[in-house]
Amino acid sequence: MSDSLAAASTAAGPMAEVALTGDVSRPARLTVSELLSWPQHRAQVSFDCATSGIQRHRFTGPFLHDVLVSTGPAFDPARRKDRLRFLIAVHGVDGHHALLSWAEIDPDFGRAPVLLAVTIDDTPLDRAGPQLVLPQDRCGARYISGIGTIRVDGGYTVRI
Repeated sequence: MSDSLAAASTAAGPMAEVALTGDVSRPARLTVSELLSWPQHRAQVSFDCATSGIQRHRFTGPFLHDVLVSTGPAFDPARRKDRLRFLIAVHGVDGHHALLSWAEIDPDFGRAPVLLAVTIDDTPLDRAGPQLVLPQDRCGARYISGIGTIRVDGGYTVRI
């Protein structure tokens, strides 16, 4: 964990919130404490970080898919595969961001066990905010610390 993330997770001040926005019927703002009410999953990961080499950590948190389903993504029920056009943009408060496809996390398709981690190595992330964890990634570039916003976007269309 970076020194700034460690300091943020223990510093006094308001709890960090993640905003769930976009093409959803129930946008939400959730704290780490609220994310603890979801079923918790564990991931022991190893990934290559460009700035600090191989990292090994233990994370716990709910699956990103479960949390986003609760917001009511605006899938068109008349179009059987409509959810395949949805993208998920994850933005950290430090400006770091990553993009995932809905199909990547959907249990009917990629079933990637992507977490919204609420702990790292048994350290709560209450003040720093949740972290995006992709256990299947060899590179740590999509691990987003201190998530500020997750946007579900169904506006993507293919133009030929």
